Amino acid sequence: MTQVPSSANSQGIPGLSWQQQKYLGYAVRYIIAIVLIVFAFVPVVWVVSASLNQAGSLTSPEIIPRNAGFANYQMLIDHQYYPFKRWFFNSYLIATISTALSVSSTAIAAYALSRFRFSGRQTLMRAILLINVFPGVLSMIALYTIMQQLGNHVPILGLDSHWSLILIYTSGAMSINVFLVKGYLDSIPMEIDESALVDGASHWQIFATITLPLIRPILVTIGVLTFMGIYGDFILPRVLLQSSDKLTIMVGLYLFQSADYAQNWGVFTAGAIVAAVPVLLLYMLLQNYIIGGLTAGAVKL
Repeated sequence: MTQVPSSANSQGIPGLSWQQQKYLGYAVRYIIAIVLIVFAFVPVVWVVSASLNQAGSLTSPEIIPRNAGFANYQMLIDHQYYPFKRWFFNSYLIATISTALSVSSTAIAAYALSRFRFSGRQTLMRAILLINVFPGVLSMIALYTIMQQLGNHVPILGLDSHWSLILIYTSGAMSINVFLVKGYLDSIPMEIDESALVDGASHWQIFATITLPLIRPILVTIGVLTFMGIYGDFILPRVLLQSSDKLTIMVGLYLFQSADYAQNWGVFTAGAIVAAVPVLLLYMLLQNYIIGGLTAGAVKL
């Protein structure tokens, strides 16, 4: 009887046994993983090293500089002209309020689009989708003009106001988030809502007591992603904010490369580390929600 070669040997590398090919595959995967990890961590290590370098330089022969210390962090916090702590608070205040308003508005809008059938529903969804096609930078001049004119009548919503930023961020984040939450809601059977309606519950009661707990993963997902996007934004605060004490942390870091801090990269990198750590911790704590929410929200759009 003629021996039929296995598929592993027939499609494998000539001269290597199946066991050797298996170990070779593991080795290749580990090498690729190590290269990617090094590629991702080298910039982080470089920034941390520069923040500890009290000479204010980006380059150092050692990973840990010989004159390593926390003088840059102390200078960052205590500087009288650049209120870093105030910028830090401004960023978290704007990002937190904008995220809360955006997530709550998104949940209500997505529930209406998923559960109700009304005239103009498809047109509205196409309009929201069309808005996402254009980059937000294209609307920068229009936003500046609108806020400038609006400030003449309602100063709190004009230029150099945190509330104008919050209004823009809240509305801007809703467009893509509505589609994610709607896709998640479409995967939840309508029979749950119908059973509650038969029992005498109103649509608001169904939304508040049944739907919200079920869509918590996707709400956490869009909440974290929205917070990170708003917190890390540079262009819009740079255009709309003018007073030093109202700036966000990203615009404030830019100022450390002007005037007397033009060559002090140590303070800049220290500020970058302080700004990144809280968001990094938030992402690490909620990464399971983010991955699960995005995959579930992509079921139907």
